Amino acid sequence: VQSSTFNWWMAVFPGGAIFLTVFAYNLIGEALRDAIDPHLKKDQPES
Repeated sequence: VQSSTFNWWMAVFPGGAIFLTVFAYNLIGEALRDAIDPHLKKDQPES
């Protein structure tokens, strides 16, 4: 490859898409764990 210029968007946009995908899966996993795990519900004080 003899390109003397670096197309920054060819790294930033795919990297941002990967970051957002991993972040979304993390949030979904946390929400599922909070909804399903019975040990977390018993440790919380009742209000």
